[in-house]
Amino acid sequence: MTGLISFVGAGPGAPDLITLRGAQRLSQADLVIWASSLVPEALLEHARASATIMDSAGMTLEDVLAAYEDHPSSAIVRLHSGDPSIYGAIQEQIDWCLSSSRDFEVVPGVSALAGAASSIARELTLPGVSQSVILTRLASRTAGSVPTRESISTLAASGSTMAVFLSAAHPADLQARLLEPPSAFDAQTPVAIVHRATWPDERIVLTRLGSLADDLRELGFTTTVLVLVGDFLEADPARSHLYSPAFAHSFRKRSLPGETEGRPVTGRQRA
Repeated sequence: MTGLISFVGAGPGAPDLITLRGAQRLSQADLVIWASSLVPEALLEHARASATIMDSAGMTLEDVLAAYEDHPSSAIVRLHSGDPSIYGAIQEQIDWCLSSSRDFEVVPGVSALAGAASSIARELTLPGVSQSVILTRLASRTAGSVPTRESISTLAASGSTMAVFLSAAHPADLQARLLEPPSAFDAQTPVAIVHRATWPDERIVLTRLGSLADDLRELGFTTTVLVLVGDFLEADPARSHLYSPAFAHSFRKRSLPGETEGRPVTGRQRA
C-alpha cells in the first residue's frame, strides 16, 4: 500500500461502524488526515500509534493536497465522515490524484442516513408509502453549488422520503422550503431530527414539519444534524410482497397461508 491514498468513509460515528476494509487501511496508514469537527476521535483508535495525524478542520484543499505531495511514498488515509460519496468533497481530490498519477482508492462507509434510520428504527422505503429516498440540502451560503432545478420544494413535490443534510443552521428557511409549493408535505408531516447519529451523545427529536424551525432552534445544533421528512416515520404500511406466501419468485414458489414451499409449517424452517 506504499504511496496509496485511501479515501475512507468513517461511518456515521460509532467507531465499530467503520467497515473492515476502512479499519484495516487505518491500521496500515503512515499518515491520517481526519476532520475532528465531523468524525469522533474514537475512530483514530484504529490507527497505529506511530502514524502521523493531521486535523483537516482548519485546512483548505490546498493544504490537504500539499500534505499528499509531501508524503509521496506514505500510505495515506483521508478519513471522511459517513460515506465519502455523499457530500464528501472527494471528487476534487480524486481529480488531483489522476492528474498527479497518484494511486488512490475509495473505501465506502456507512452513511449518516443509514445510521439515523437505524437509530429511529424505521425503514425508509415502505410499500404504498414511499419507494424513493431523496438526499439533498438547503441552498444557503453555498447556494451556487445547488442547481435551481433541485430546490427543496421541487424535490418534495413527490412526497418521497427526504433526508436533508447540512441545513440545520437555517431552521426557518428549511421549514419554509419544505412547505413551499409544489411540496407535497404539510404542517402535520412527521419529521425526525437526528443529531450525531450513533455517537455516544446522539439526540433524536420526533416532531411535525410545522414545528421544525422551533425545535431546531431550541436544540441549538447546527452541525452533524440530519433531518428526515416523510410519512414513512409513522405510516402503517401494506405488507411487503417480498416475503408474502402469495408472491412467487425464482427462489420460492407461491404457497398458501400456513404453508412454506407447499409444506405445512411445523416449527422453525431452515432458510
